[in-house]
Amino acid sequence: MNINPKDRINTIQAAVIVSNFILGSGILTLSRATAEKAGTPDVWISVLIGGLIAIAAGVVMATLNKSYPEQTVYQYNRIIVGRWFGGFIGLLFVCYFCMTAAYQVRTLTEVTGLFLLEGTPPWASVMVFMWVSLYLMVGGINPIARLFELILPVTIIIYLLVTLMGLRILDPNNLRPVLGQGIMPVLAGLKATVFSFTGLEVILILTAFMKHPNKSVKAVVYGIVMPMGIYLITAVMAIGVLSVDGVVTRTWPTLDLVRSFELTGLIFERFESLLLVIWIMQIYSTFTIAIYAASLGLSQLFNVKIQKCMYALLPIVFIIWAIPKNINELSAFGDFIGNISLYLFGIVPIVLLLLSKWKKGSTEETDEAES
Repeated sequence: MNINPKDRINTIQAAVIVSNFILGSGILTLSRATAEKAGTPDVWISVLIGGLIAIAAGVVMATLNKSYPEQTVYQYNRIIVGRWFGGFIGLLFVCYFCMTAAYQVRTLTEVTGLFLLEGTPPWASVMVFMWVSLYLMVGGINPIARLFELILPVTIIIYLLVTLMGLRILDPNNLRPVLGQGIMPVLAGLKATVFSFTGLEVILILTAFMKHPNKSVKAVVYGIVMPMGIYLITAVMAIGVLSVDGVVTRTWPTLDLVRSFELTGLIFERFESLLLVIWIMQIYSTFTIAIYAASLGLSQLFNVKIQKCMYALLPIVFIIWAIPKNINELSAFGDFIGNISLYLFGIVPIVLLLLSKWKKGSTEETDEAES
């Protein structure tokens, strides 16, 4: 693939895109989803182990990419497993990214309709959101990376300031006992962390745009570590302030955490609005890169201009956005996407890496025999 020099990104920008893709709806839902499965205060251990597993998966993907530095997964998987089967896998990736984009923007409309834009028709807010995202995408990966470089530091600073203000009402007893019921509840909570760490798979596409593709492992590790730290802080604060039972009974525990304290005498006494502002920016980031990844896939699979694919995918994503009828169906949709990502990006890259190594080994043996 011939990459326009203007679309080249550096290692830091690749790491920032990975971080922004991961930091989506999980900020608000991770604590509840994991606490429901684990049922103990050891949610933070599940998050930690889940993050380490995500790093391992990211290293596998980046290692696979290093063998095909100028190509995306949509291109080199057809080299590895054949044109037709590779194309089918590419279409699965496209469908996954479309569903992820729809889920993120549907979560956005649910939360903003409840806390910010009460009475506003959901279709109106989501259409504005999608068109603003399209405006950024048509410029290519470089403008996306540069905007994300502005969004991520603002997100981290404001999020940590707002969240850590709750330290004065944190009860350490809510975090005890550690491993009181053994390791099994921790392992049960692992599955719930999978969807919150989805997004690292974007490295399968980003490596082709990197100025130094040999540094893709570093980019993906850095990109995962930052969200993992934020998720750990979120889990500890949510359980420590609200308790396990309190987290399980709340739809958006992180918002309730921030709403549970106030500081008088400041310009802002309640801080959930600040949290929502940065969270909307993160949803915008996740949605944008998901649609871009899906559009790039269609473009490379069918040899069509990427801009046409972007315009074509927006109504499809809008239709998927409208499918869940309520918050319970939306939660089930999120679990479905998490299960898909577990197989699609947990197993497929490993198989592709092994097949790639085997094919290259066979080619080298053949060359040696002929010489």
